[in-house]
Amino acid sequence: MPSRSCPPRRNRMLRQVGVALIALTLSMASPVMAQAVSDPTPLQYRDAAEEARFHALAAELRCVQCQNQSLADSNAQIAHDLRREVLVLMQQGNSDAQIKQFLVDRYGEFVLYRPPMEARNALLWFGPPVALLLGAGVLIWVVRRRSRGIEPMDKSEERW
Repeated sequence: MPSRSCPPRRNRMLRQVGVALIALTLSMASPVMAQAVSDPTPLQYRDAAEEARFHALAAELRCVQCQNQSLADSNAQIAHDLRREVLVLMQQGNSDAQIKQFLVDRYGEFVLYRPPMEARNALLWFGPPVALLLGAGVLIWVVRRRSRGIEPMDKSEERW
């Protein structure tokens, strides 16, 4: 009676070849996908003045995903998309104010690095200096109060 050890061996070999093919396919595909995500096609400017205007505007806008980086500095995918959107709006003839208003309407005032000063955000503008002045006033008051309560030492009472 012949042994049946050949078929399991063959299955194992087929599995190993399959795993090797999948690994090879993934290793070849991942650099292409990484390049597509991290290296989008560069923006096309009409002239140097448009490029300078674009960079100045992108530096004034905040990335909505990163939140602490400007649109110009961020490498997030949404930042790439927003930079393209800003350039398209510029090339359509929109002013900087119109582009900012479009982004504010879409994402809120958070997208602006320098939001306008209004009554509703006055606390954000004036809160820190007012708190600092109040803290300095309290510190001065406490120091003066304590200095009045301490009596000067006589030299005769000095222990040292």
